[in-house]
Amino acid sequence: MIVKNLNFGDEARQQVFKGIEKLTSAVSSTLGASGKCVILEDAQGNPIITKDGVTVADSIVLLNPVENLGATLIKEAARKTVKEAGDGTTTATILAHAILKEAYSYLDKTNTRSIKEGILSAVEKVISYLDKVSVPVEDKIKEIATISTNNDSQLGEIIAEAFTQVGKTGVVIMEPSSIGETQVEIVEGVEYDKGLLNPNFITDKEKGSCELDNPYVLIIDSKIDSIRQIQGVLEYVIKNNKALFIIGQLEQTVLSALLMNKMKGNIKVNVVDPPAFGLRRKEILEDLALLTNAQIINEDLGDDLNTIEVDYLGTCLKTTTGNDQTIIQVEGISEEVESIISNIKKKLSKKLKPHEVVGYEHRLARLSAKVAIIKVGANSDIELKEKQDRVEDAICATKAAIKEGIVSGGGIALLNASQHVKSNNIGEEILLKAISYPFNTILDNAGIKNDIPIVVEGHGIDVVTGNMVQMVKAGIIDPLLVTKSALTNAASVATTILSTDCVINNIRIDESSRK
Repeated sequence: MIVKNLNFGDEARQQVFKGIEKLTSAVSSTLGASGKCVILEDAQGNPIITKDGVTVADSIVLLNPVENLGATLIKEAARKTVKEAGDGTTTATILAHAILKEAYSYLDKTNTRSIKEGILSAVEKVISYLDKVSVPVEDKIKEIATISTNNDSQLGEIIAEAFTQVGKTGVVIMEPSSIGETQVEIVEGVEYDKGLLNPNFITDKEKGSCELDNPYVLIIDSKIDSIRQIQGVLEYVIKNNKALFIIGQLEQTVLSALLMNKMKGNIKVNVVDPPAFGLRRKEILEDLALLTNAQIINEDLGDDLNTIEVDYLGTCLKTTTGNDQTIIQVEGISEEVESIISNIKKKLSKKLKPHEVVGYEHRLARLSAKVAIIKVGANSDIELKEKQDRVEDAICATKAAIKEGIVSGGGIALLNASQHVKSNNIGEEILLKAISYPFNTILDNAGIKNDIPIVVEGHGIDVVTGNMVQMVKAGIIDPLLVTKSALTNAASVATTILSTDCVINNIRIDESSRK
């Protein structure tokens, strides 16, 4: 049995909060246009330079076990934010710390439950305010990308070019460059909203994705119950030293067999689930088959699952599968696909029911979408890693801005919310005080002391010039989705920590004291 140590009440909260403060101090230095780099050491002792909040947070493990529990809990707010919106990890960390800092000063004045309820009700009010003041992204894509790369205008311009070339229906992804220069490459492709079935399929551990180059594509619309049913295809793929990408439902024993062979190095393979049921499923599979020149295998239509031939296989340039999506890059669009696209556009020009319009628009995006690959180059591995972190943040932030719109950046949107939303209880007062912290952190990182209160809605300080500006017009903006996600996740984690009265941790052995 592992021996446990127990901490209670104020002592437990103080130690947990100490760990949160240490993590926040390290992460908050990266926030804003004047945010600083952090140098950290990886497991092999190699230095990594980054401005990415979640990378900094993930590298921190504190010696004190109770402090480390606090730091780990705050990381959850950052991780969830980056998963939902792709950015905002530093803001989420600062907000969670701020909520707890403000709340702890009120614990002896009211009960924890009423504080928690007040914080969560204030979050709803602030989100409602942010929705009201948000505006469409329109022509501000370059500004969003530039801000998210820590004001690197050159990278911002390259990312904006990528989004402009693929349009709203396109996909933007990132890869390292082989020539040391950062540039955009456009290929035909489609985004398929099914992700990894098993982490053992991952080929790139750093990205957490499975990448297959020039794979054969097998699309199955019936369940595969035995490995024998695809044995001929597997032998053909292995003989030709090719990868295999499967879209379809496989019995667990079949999936396990493929995974085992993949881990042994016998085959390069990835499997993703089929799409939704009914007509939508049929339509999506047909579109994917058209793009990859594959033939759908369906037992209900007379196909014999025991004799799946290699003729059913299609091909594509590359597949990249992450947690919740797959990017399929294809060589080009056939005349048949072009004809279907033309017909869909004609149908969209007519008067249709709303659900029909949505269906046709989704299909048009699927068939005509392009993939922009931002190939990131650098002069060293250390510079490349730091640059990739910034480009990845910027891609995600730009996607979020296109999806839901933008608000004033530099912490101003949340600061304005704290000024315009009225509090009705102590919990709401705590939240409204806490949401001004990102603004103050950005000024501190820029070395600016501001004694003039920000009173005009949407106006704030440009930390690069020190001037008071209208933030959106000046291009200082944040994606609405990022701001909302950071606030929601920070409040969720902070209120959970707030209601903690006992911390139980494993007792560590101090190896340094041993002789």
